[in-house]
Amino acid sequence: MSLITRLRRAPDLDALAPDTRAPDTPAAETPAVADDQVVRRRLRTVGGWALTLAAAALVLGALLSPNQVSSLGPAAFLRLPLEALIAVAVLRLLPRRPRTVLAAVLGVLLGVLLIVKLVDMGFYQTLSRSFDLVLDWPFFGDAYNFVKGNAGTAAAWGAIAGVLLLAVAVLAAMAASMIRLTGFVVRHDRASVRTVAVLTVIWVLIAGTGLRADPGGPVAAWSTARMAADKVRQVNEGLADSREFAELAANDAFRDVPPEQLLTGLRGKDVFVTFIESYGRTAVEGYDYTAAVTAALDAGQERLSAQGFDARSGWLTSPTAGGGSWLAHSTFQSGLWIENQERYRNLVSTEHTTLTGAFQRADWRTVGVMPALTYAWPEQHFYGFDQVYDSETIGYEGEHFTWVVVPDQFSYSVLQRRELGDARRGGPVMAEIDTLSSHTPWTKLPTMVDWDAVGDGTIFTPQARAGVPTRELWSNSDRVRAAYRQSIEYSIEALTSWISTYGDENTVLVFLGDHQPAPIITGENATRDVPITVVAKDPAVLDRISSWGWTPGLTPAPDAPVWRMDAFRDRFLTAFSDLQ
Repeated sequence: MSLITRLRRAPDLDALAPDTRAPDTPAAETPAVADDQVVRRRLRTVGGWALTLAAAALVLGALLSPNQVSSLGPAAFLRLPLEALIAVAVLRLLPRRPRTVLAAVLGVLLGVLLIVKLVDMGFYQTLSRSFDLVLDWPFFGDAYNFVKGNAGTAAAWGAIAGVLLLAVAVLAAMAASMIRLTGFVVRHDRASVRTVAVLTVIWVLIAGTGLRADPGGPVAAWSTARMAADKVRQVNEGLADSREFAELAANDAFRDVPPEQLLTGLRGKDVFVTFIESYGRTAVEGYDYTAAVTAALDAGQERLSAQGFDARSGWLTSPTAGGGSWLAHSTFQSGLWIENQERYRNLVSTEHTTLTGAFQRADWRTVGVMPALTYAWPEQHFYGFDQVYDSETIGYEGEHFTWVVVPDQFSYSVLQRRELGDARRGGPVMAEIDTLSSHTPWTKLPTMVDWDAVGDGTIFTPQARAGVPTRELWSNSDRVRAAYRQSIEYSIEALTSWISTYGDENTVLVFLGDHQPAPIITGENATRDVPITVVAKDPAVLDRISSWGWTPGLTPAPDAPVWRMDAFRDRFLTAFSDLQ
């Protein structure tokens, strides 16, 4: 046998060598490729853990987050939520498909509660109360109009689109997070059971001690479940409120009083009711900016006293704060507590007697100066206004200050030129003037001009253009409070200047705040009290209310009587009517 033949028959040494390759490694794979796969596997593992941790953080954050900005902080999230322990215990007992469905549903519900918490934060910051799931939806239309007035239509629609996209993203992310965490719990079933058992014991022990993580609340937390229960109760109360209110509205003590007996103590008088926007108790007492406001009131008092006017002042408790002026106006006018939009809608569908309606029945010409109205207002007939000057008919040709704001001085000038003096149609006038110069955001503030120069309002255009951008002003709370204070000073000056310039012995003025400003001005937990003042030159008018115990002058004393705003109608009509 030749050498070549022997070599051909020799065993293949490479084939006989042990195979040290990994079972799944292709024969042609290089070490670099194998290392790359290991790296990818490790990255997938790390990414999986990161997603799980992110899901846990999102779910726990939603469970533990408060619904007020003042309660936010690290301490709020250093708590143990009972809802999480219950969810783990329930989900691990279910078969795979029902478990996944329930996890997704719980995630969506938790997402909804998180959105409600965020909305609550906004309501507490502006209206000093939580969002009502039944009664507060109309406020979103007002928010749209506010953004539109300050930033334009495109910005308003962009804000709506952004909010909707964010809401959808929150719901989807929360559902996905719950599904992922449920899968993690099932894969680590034994460890999950032990962990939940230990944490449940810890929760019970902590709950027994009452340990708190202020401002977040108790460390043994179940705040989200409690909030959900509160919202359900709120919905039930909101649905029942309509029936209760219908009974209240039907009880009207002045519906059948003959016109000749109404308001006999004001016969021949022009009566003006002026609501000063956001003029609350905190404007005149207890804050660093109140000295300037009380100085403006003192100056107004001197201005009026020089013309023979006197005044009495007290406090009313408004049904709203930070916004919702029409709720205060309707409460004041109707003598019913109108604290939500549903009550307002029900009210204006009745024939309940309003202050304006009583004056109309007693043969006054009734006028509303309401530049904030930018749409048809069928409520005009409910209130009893013969004439309303809204944003279209008021005739303002100057540049708006913010939103639809015209200067207070222009509103008074319109009333004076079109309804009083030489324009009088005969007989006395009763007018409600809803002023706007002290309306948030206080970025463009007017100043007084000569009354003869007001004209069509174009004189105010340079003032409107000199305002501060909203973002710049609101980046500093001290500057916001200073701007608010300046706006109230202006509103007081414009009102007292108008009365002292044009008022006479037949002038009676009632002016009040509609509500307190937002918490950025008042701070947390402020009262809802607003000042109210009656001004007259005829001593007989103030004699009629001497029993009220109000403070002489334009500034109510801290201990002056405090009434709910719905009490004013009956007291006023009783004081000035002949009900014998």
